[in-house]
Amino acid sequence: MDRLEAMEILLTAVDAGSLSAAARELKIPVSTLTRKVTDLEELLGTRLLIRTTRKLTLTDAGTSYVAAARRILDLVREQEHEATGEFTAARGELVVTAPVQLGRLHVLPVISQFLAQYPEITVRLLLSDRNIDLIDSHADLAVRIGELADSNMIATRVGTLRPILCASPTFLDQHGLPQAPDELIRYSCVVFNSPYLSPWRFRLPSTDKVLTLEVAPRLEVTTPDAAVSAAVADVGITLVFEHDADEALRNEQLQIVLPQFEVGPVPVHLVHVSRSLMAIKLRHFIDFAAPRLRESLSRFGKQTRRHA
Repeated sequence: MDRLEAMEILLTAVDAGSLSAAARELKIPVSTLTRKVTDLEELLGTRLLIRTTRKLTLTDAGTSYVAAARRILDLVREQEHEATGEFTAARGELVVTAPVQLGRLHVLPVISQFLAQYPEITVRLLLSDRNIDLIDSHADLAVRIGELADSNMIATRVGTLRPILCASPTFLDQHGLPQAPDELIRYSCVVFNSPYLSPWRFRLPSTDKVLTLEVAPRLEVTTPDAAVSAAVADVGITLVFEHDADEALRNEQLQIVLPQFEVGPVPVHLVHVSRSLMAIKLRHFIDFAAPRLRESLSRFGKQTRRHA
């Protein structure tokens, strides 16, 4: 039995949540996948998975084994990359994760330029508004919004994003301009359900204290572009990052509201796992992307626009 292959199959099944989903991902019959997992359990002399028709559950032994298997396979991949030259030459696949809108507007253009310069590197871009675990997803680099928790990660700061409250001129003409954050409870609000912007937070200029406001949304959305579109359509006031609403602000379809109560810009970092030996492809990407992202984000951390 190929034990490394069995480990890969087991981890795929655990990550996919079912044997059938894992079989589809690996493009092998379910019976083959089941047999290889069973062979691994027999070799170890213990049960790793509890199988039901709907999901897989790890036993205590399975939980420990899966954690160990991930470490082993990561080490094997690292050694394979070194052997094939990824630590001495700019080649191979680079996996990058980023928030959806930030990735689409700022990271993707940089990746396109990078690919043109490095023909032997391929990139897989994972866009998600949740923080994807770099180790579990086998990702090389993450673009992260917000303050970073203490960890063994290495971070390179590339800019800031300014949270802004905004609404259409028509909406403000009809409903009046709020003078303080607590007045927002009387307004129709469009809430972008985001880990970076929820709940709504404001800094009180008189005391410098931060006020957290639980807004009852008239409309709740899961993407910032949807929040901006709804605000442009006069649905209500919304809170997004300035770059999300950049075009609408330039076209005067939206106006910034209550800028004196903003909490301040939020940092953006490139983050990667701390390792004594870094793949050349990753070093080249960081050196290439960091200055370009700083330039792209440079105009979004300051209060330079006209306000309502």
